[in-house]
Amino acid sequence: MIQLITEEINKDTQYIHQMSTEEIVKIINEEDKKVANAVQDVLPRITEAVDIVVHALQNGGHLYYIGAGTSGRLGVLDAAECPPTYNTPPELVRGIIAGGEKALLNAVEGIEDDVEQAVLDLKKEHLSSKDVVIGIAASGRTPYVSSGLKYARSLGAKTVSISCNPVSEIARYADVPIEIIVGPEVVTGSTRLKAGTAQKMVLNMISTTTMIKLGKVYQNYMIDLQASNNKLKNRAKRILGTLANIDEAFAEEILIETQWNVKEGLVMVKGNVTRNVAKRCLLEGKGFVDVAIELAKKG
Repeated sequence: MIQLITEEINKDTQYIHQMSTEEIVKIINEEDKKVANAVQDVLPRITEAVDIVVHALQNGGHLYYIGAGTSGRLGVLDAAECPPTYNTPPELVRGIIAGGEKALLNAVEGIEDDVEQAVLDLKKEHLSSKDVVIGIAASGRTPYVSSGLKYARSLGAKTVSISCNPVSEIARYADVPIEIIVGPEVVTGSTRLKAGTAQKMVLNMISTTTMIKLGKVYQNYMIDLQASNNKLKNRAKRILGTLANIDEAFAEEILIETQWNVKEGLVMVKGNVTRNVAKRCLLEGKGFVDVAIELAKKG
C-alpha cells in the first residue's frame, strides 16, 4: 500500500511532545511557512480553475464545493462568505458537506464513505451541465468527494479537485486537478493543519479572483458588499466616500437613496446621473463599475 504524504511522519516534529510551548509554536510556524510556496507551485492550475468558474457563472451556471470533515467545512465557509462580501445570490456559490449541517459542528461517523449520498446531495441542488463542482479532500481519496465529482462529470459539468497528495483518486474525475504538496503534518495525519491552510488559501484565490472578474471589485474595494449591519454600512460609506471623493455625510445620503448599493451610488456621483440611469448603465456594463461610469458620462 502506498503511503500518502499527508499521512507520513514529519521527522522535524517527531519528538514534539518533549518540546517547550515556545518550541512547539515556533515549529508550527516554520511548517506553515511552507504552505504559500506549495500553493505557488500550483498557480497555473488555480488560474485554469478560476477561468472555468468565471465562464460558468457568466453563462447561467453555479459553483458547488463538495467535501467531508475539515475540507467540507472550508468549502461551506467560502460559499457562505460570498453573499455578504460580494452580494451574490445564496444559490450562486454553494458548499455541500457530507452529513449536512450537523457535520459542520460535529463529526458524522462514516459519512465520508457514503458514495450514494454524494449523488443525492448534488441532485438536490439540481446540478446541470452549466455548473462547476470543486471537490475538496486533503487525502485526495475521500469516496464521498470522488463520487460527487464522477456524477458531475456524467452530467457534463466541469470539475476541479483540490487535494494535498500527488496523483490523487479525486484527480481522476477532475478537469483541473489541483494538488498542493505541503508535506507531512506537524501532528501526523492532522490535515486540518498545513493541508487545511493550503486548501483555504486556494479557495480564497478561486472565489476572490472569480468575483473580481465578475465586476464585484472596483480598484481594490468590495463595492458589491451587502450592508446588512452597522459595521458594513460604515464600511460602505467609507468606500463610497473614498472612491467618489465625497464626505461620509453625503455618501450616506446617496446610499440611503440607493438602499445601500455602493455600485449604484458610485455611478451616480462619478457619472452625475440619477439612480435609474446608474442602474441602466450598470446593466449595460454587465455590472462593471468603470464601464458603467463611462456610459453614464456619455449620456
